[in-house]
Amino acid sequence: MSEVHQAITAHVQKQHAVLKKFAMLDAERERHIEEAVERCRRGEPFTVELINEVTKQMNELAKGGLVPARRYVTPEMVRDYVSRLEGKRPPQGNREDGQHARA
Repeated sequence: MSEVHQAITAHVQKQHAVLKKFAMLDAERERHIEEAVERCRRGEPFTVELINEVTKQMNELAKGGLVPARRYVTPEMVRDYVSRLEGKRPPQGNREDGQHARA
């Protein structure tokens, strides 16, 4: 029985490590999103590169099925989000595919 207990313990520890890493990456991703949003609000140039680097790492973790995948962020998504925050809704169909996306 001890072998089974050790296997279960190792499995739970591995899942805990994945959850901990995911939470850390999620916080980092949110910081990068907030920075891009603030820069956009001030009319300054911004990039989604760091956001998507972290998103890629999160999505690698998500392949294990324990944590959810995250969407990659586009500059248009950031601009749309800022417009909504400021109460200025962009016109319908402003994206090529006609969909609105959230950052």
